[in-house]
Amino acid sequence: MDFTDVSLTALRVFRTVAEQGTFTAAAAWLGYTQSAVSRQIAAIERVAGAELLERRRDGVRLTPAGRVVMRHATVVLDEIDATARELSGLPEQAGTVRLGWFPSAGAVLVPNALAALRRTDPALCVVSREGSTPALVRALRAGSLDLALLASAPPFRPPDAESPPLVLAALTERALCLAVPATHPLARGDFVDVADLRGQRWIAGSSSAGDRMLGVWPGLDERPEIAHTARDWLAKLHLVAAGCGLTTVPASLAPAAPPGVRILPVRGGPQEQRRLLLARLPHPPTEPVTRVATALRTAALDTDTPAWRLPSS
Repeated sequence: MDFTDVSLTALRVFRTVAEQGTFTAAAAWLGYTQSAVSRQIAAIERVAGAELLERRRDGVRLTPAGRVVMRHATVVLDEIDATARELSGLPEQAGTVRLGWFPSAGAVLVPNALAALRRTDPALCVVSREGSTPALVRALRAGSLDLALLASAPPFRPPDAESPPLVLAALTERALCLAVPATHPLARGDFVDVADLRGQRWIAGSSSAGDRMLGVWPGLDERPEIAHTARDWLAKLHLVAAGCGLTTVPASLAPAAPPGVRILPVRGGPQEQRRLLLARLPHPPTEPVTRVATALRTAALDTDTPAWRLPSS
């Protein structure tokens, strides 16, 4: 086999398919047609002389040969990106850490950790990106992320069943909260009773599989009325501020809530706990990765203030 015939485009497409989990999602991410993605994957598999992606009903997964190719492809692509940065005149970095985070972690935790790192490790470069927890896990497995902040809900199963297991550290575990318009009757107290959630209008996540009811209080004994759907957490909170409905939020979002929103705990019924996990592959971390992980742990502790103790807007 002669990998000199493999283009950088094919390597990037291959990495994106592995991270996104499906050809369709990779095509949307890259702005390609699905047939163009399929052609690139076929080309790289032809050169490899082996199937690199296992096609399954729920998406694709790297084969053993695919993991070998992905490991080397990541090195090549990272070197190309580093070369581009150097040629553009950017100062050489003391180390680069690739961090992934689920959407709400980008509101408070990630900015706070990066601000601290700029003070303590100004030469350290952190390259970060947002993604869903499944996509971030795939990116860790593909070797294109060093660390990932993941969200976990009961029963707190491992984020995937692949081997070897990811190294997981729980940074926080807090109860899920409710975002309520400041003018809403439920905003008058210091908490919301779960029984009062019946008949409310909700602002939920997108209708894609896996997050259809995201934003609705779990376990409601009725079919909820979904007034609005939005994927972005900030859009949801501004819809709450406009009086359009209620939505669920992790307690860590309380400091970022816009005026006109109260973040309150819910009493009664089972507690809806949420964990913030820091994940990496099970090999010894580099010193830069360790420093970033420490900054994230510190930021998580600093922001771990119960939402209902914060001043309301």
